[in-house]
Amino acid sequence: MEKLQHLISKLNEQCEQNESALQMLVTLKQIEAELTTSHTINITGKKNPAVSVVMPSMNISHRAVEEILQSIPEGHQAWMGGDPLIEVPTLSHQPNNREINDLIGNSGRSINDKLKPGSQSELGSVLKGSPVKELRKAIGVNDRFVFINELFRGDEPMYERSIKTINNFRILAEAQYWMERELKIKLGWDDSRDVVQHFYQLVRRRFS
Repeated sequence: MEKLQHLISKLNEQCEQNESALQMLVTLKQIEAELTTSHTINITGKKNPAVSVVMPSMNISHRAVEEILQSIPEGHQAWMGGDPLIEVPTLSHQPNNREINDLIGNSGRSINDKLKPGSQSELGSVLKGSPVKELRKAIGVNDRFVFINELFRGDEPMYERSIKTINNFRILAEAQYWMERELKIKLGWDDSRDVVQHFYQLVRRRFS
């Protein structure tokens, strides 16, 4: 406790002699280190070997201290000249503090909302409009079965020839003209049927 009393007396002398804020701050840090050591001894009965406090040397001239202070920007000098015991506000004290959930959920939609069937249907719409390079590969197994039975009267070879012919056209207009003459009229396709519109949609994706 003698060392602590000595440091407190030293701090009082520095205040009376109007010494620089930096020198008083160093003394204050020494007092803090001494109090921490005393508190550790009171609790554990021994000094904490893991704690090591290294303080700067006091062998520094008043002129050197003034030069250091002058080199510090104005905003930082105000902090050095202030009370070092003033509590610095933490994140929870900031005026614009917001919850993390608020920042993540700023879109107004939760993950569950984004995974609802409505969102899945939006994804399906995008995929339906995406282009395809090979018409045969764009037609699924179920669609192939339905097309053969409902549009090509169960004639699988006719279906395969038609798909190959359509895929070899250069532009959509050529494919549409051929389908109108060779498929729609000859096979009696009804444009109001969903299966017919689905077939047309796949053809349009081939040339999109």
